[in-house]
Amino acid sequence: GETVVYPGRGVSDIVAIETKDIGGKLQPFYTLRVHDTQQKVFVPVSTAAQAGMRRPISETEIREIFRILKVTDVPMDTQTWNRRFRGFLEKLQTGNVFTIAEVVRDLSRVRLAKDVLSFSERQMLEKARGLIVKEIAIARSKPEEQIREQIDAIFT
Repeated sequence: GETVVYPGRGVSDIVAIETKDIGGKLQPFYTLRVHDTQQKVFVPVSTAAQAGMRRPISETEIREIFRILKVTDVPMDTQTWNRRFRGFLEKLQTGNVFTIAEVVRDLSRVRLAKDVLSFSERQMLEKARGLIVKEIAIARSKPEEQIREQIDAIFT
């Protein structure tokens, strides 16, 4: 029943701890149900921390996210969209909430400056923003829409 965050999947609930036979060896796995998709994900208990599974962020960390989002003196990335996309994808895959906040900030700034993002960049921005919104909403026990509006207000 505990709520956790799993990189690349987002906010999830631990719904069970199951033992599975892997190559003749019994190993315990967390069974996660991802909030967004209701998808089940199995994470080995022994490697959950190394894989980045963690508790939702604290209020101090939320304030840091908003500080990161508000930074305006970041140099504009002038690479082609596909190179920029690969860099952002690597950042998203870390699962680090502060790095994901940088992706939201940087893609939002590109969108404001150029008034257009590629289809892939728009999808990435939505995914990154969704991950941040869900986690802050869970941590603060607030509706996602309220958090989304707070974040959107930074970039208008």
